[in-house]
Amino acid sequence: MIPTETPPQARSDQHRIRPLVTNALTQAFDGPKDRRSELRFIVQVGWQFLKGLRTLHFVGPCVTVFGSARFPEDHPYYKLARQVGRAIRDLGFTVMTGGGPGLMEAANRGAYEAGGRSVGCNIRLPFEQRPNPYLHTGVTIDFFFVRKVLLLKYSYAFVVMPGGWGTMDELFETLTLVQTGVIHRFPVVLMGRDYYQPLLEYMQTMIQAGTISQNDLQYVCLTDDVAEAQRHIQTYVQQNYKVVKRRKPLWWLLERV
Repeated sequence: MIPTETPPQARSDQHRIRPLVTNALTQAFDGPKDRRSELRFIVQVGWQFLKGLRTLHFVGPCVTVFGSARFPEDHPYYKLARQVGRAIRDLGFTVMTGGGPGLMEAANRGAYEAGGRSVGCNIRLPFEQRPNPYLHTGVTIDFFFVRKVLLLKYSYAFVVMPGGWGTMDELFETLTLVQTGVIHRFPVVLMGRDYYQPLLEYMQTMIQAGTISQNDLQYVCLTDDVAEAQRHIQTYVQQNYKVVKRRKPLWWLLERV
């Protein structure tokens, strides 16, 4: 009797590839699971959003600063991010970052030391990214997609310092939301000409190819000048937004500023 090969669909139903190393983060994306596990995942995500929304509800209008966690205190980019945090404070905004070390810490530190408000939305990683010490308040999130929503939700502008995969993800997520009209007329500042000039040149290639339009870059400012970044943010916010006064916390909901 000639053995018949199992059809591909049957094989995929019988076997599922599993990663050799798993944790709470990887398991969430490890393919389909039983219904009880999927329901547990939905509850976990909902709880993450609830925790973040309650913690950050009274942080006030923010400017979010993205940037690498890998630059040390003596690096020029750290010093630049610190100046950016101070400049955002001078505009009257709260500085929000990913809450970690490096350039996130520098931006929080600049605002904190200048007497401004400084908040963070940290991510729990397998190698543990600790919140920096320059936060008035913060929240630690398990899922990157929840964290990105929180970083964008409370902001009127974005400053993107030099960074790696995570920073690029946050930058292009933001530009996509601006392009598609999910967020409107949000100024985006790229700090670091030497670092970001090649990226801007590639974006011109994208314009020539027709994959994006020139209008998609109208709110993007590339600069090394903190004062120029400050003016760019102030101009677009004043033209397009009315900053609403923060509501007071309700004691009976255990809310606090």
